[in-house]
Amino acid sequence: MAMTNPTEHRRGHDWLATAGLRPTRQRLALATLLVGDGKDRHVTAESLYAAALDAGEKVSLATVYNTLKAFCDAGLMHEITVDGSRSYFDTRMDDHPHFFWEDENYLTDAPAEELKLASVPAAPEGTEITRVDVVIRVRRA
Repeated sequence: MAMTNPTEHRRGHDWLATAGLRPTRQRLALATLLVGDGKDRHVTAESLYAAALDAGEKVSLATVYNTLKAFCDAGLMHEITVDGSRSYFDTRMDDHPHFFWEDENYLTDAPAEELKLASVPAAPEGTEITRVDVVIRVRRA
């Protein structure tokens, strides 16, 4: 992958280092695409795969899926499941809701300060709540 900006490359490297992940060539390339510009992203495996190919990176779709899973397991990203067959991966790690734009099939952040949850059900005995994902489905009127 041709790195046009050493700062972006460094951000990707540092992001992996915060989770103790070894910076393999493919992990580093994908991390740089995800966080190199310092902005948060919502990607699908397919959209990240396409971006990697556009950047000249030789990577398989299976590798992208496995790498995204590793990033989630390491605490670098969250996986947001919109329906049973569609997952998005979010680099923004604080708790916040999302809009899912049904007409265009993409995910954006929704204003967290406008979301008010009065309560959530108690976790079943022997479990704990780890996260509450809020996905608000919208379409153009």
